[in-house]
Amino acid sequence: MLETFDVTVSQLGQCNALLGVLFVVTYLPSGWLADRVSPRYLMSVSLLCAGLLGVWFASTPSFAQLQLIYAGWGIATGLTFWSAHIKAVAVLARGDEQGRFFGILDGGRGLVEALLATVAVALFAYWLEGLGEPTDVALRKVIWLYTGNMLALAPIVLFVVDDSRKGDAGRRTASLSETVRDFRTVLGKPEIWLAAACIMTGYQLFFATYAFSAYLQQNFGMTAVTVGTITVAKLWMRPIGAIGAGFVGDYLNREKVLAVLLVLGSVALASLAVLPLDAATAVLLPIVLIVGLVTYAVRGIYWATLESCDVPDRVKGLAIGVISLIGYAPDIYLPLIRGALVDRVPGQSGYSIYFLGVAAFGLAGAVAARRLARIAASR
Repeated sequence: MLETFDVTVSQLGQCNALLGVLFVVTYLPSGWLADRVSPRYLMSVSLLCAGLLGVWFASTPSFAQLQLIYAGWGIATGLTFWSAHIKAVAVLARGDEQGRFFGILDGGRGLVEALLATVAVALFAYWLEGLGEPTDVALRKVIWLYTGNMLALAPIVLFVVDDSRKGDAGRRTASLSETVRDFRTVLGKPEIWLAAACIMTGYQLFFATYAFSAYLQQNFGMTAVTVGTITVAKLWMRPIGAIGAGFVGDYLNREKVLAVLLVLGSVALASLAVLPLDAATAVLLPIVLIVGLVTYAVRGIYWATLESCDVPDRVKGLAIGVISLIGYAPDIYLPLIRGALVDRVPGQSGYSIYFLGVAAFGLAGAVAARRLARIAASR
């Protein structure tokens, strides 16, 4: 990609940083917007805009244009898509179906991502090696593959998705004073803060898995091929973990199942942090897969806690925005913490401190999930 678009690693990093900043600043307005515009319209427009930006992206634009494209993607996926797609699932599912619906959402998303990536890599290799096409031509075709999927999905979402719930009071415009009152209502609910804590600590456990490749290569002497194989195997845990946790959560109790998963994930991550450096691959592989399975299970069920927050549909989008702003804050600070630890404490010790710290927060998240379960049961 660097060669095709004639950009440096630093410039690509600037584009990704711009994308991340826009995600953060659009969480709250995204929630507000989802309460006032039909989520299916927002999602359809998002897919259409992202697809059209993909068409521009496929033309191998200049760095300045790349920044505009990434900014557009940030707005299309953050402002108009994020809260809308969470709210659409929340209002589509009944109270006793929240776990399975969110599990299918995350697991299905992971499955589609894995399948598309597999197809894209296979086609890229065929175009590059089988047909002898230049790298930039093959890459543009891969971009068109993803772009075509988004453009095709836009009308499907518009006409197929049902984002209304029986008995919903409907969407409305609101004055500034009403918006402020709604905001205070959301912030004043302890359940919102507990759900945000569950998502933040669960997301931290998942985010820690991004460090596995470097950790295994640098400390256990694994080859890039071995680490890549383990990483791919972990990715396929996503549909299994997310969908399975969703159904189990609906059958038992969502918050209690989430609490158990957070404890299991924390223990598994902590065990990986303290393994001796001469541990065999046969020992490392099961632990990595267990961490992957459990963290994907956590991701599959943690948004189902929204139902226990007892938030009316008319302000559910705003609640999603508030929870997202807190829950996905690790995107900002965890890379900085990890980088500082690995630089200042070389070897396994730096990673161990990082993993153990994340695991400790996971246990705190389990406490928050149990507390949320008690509040929901007392109603």
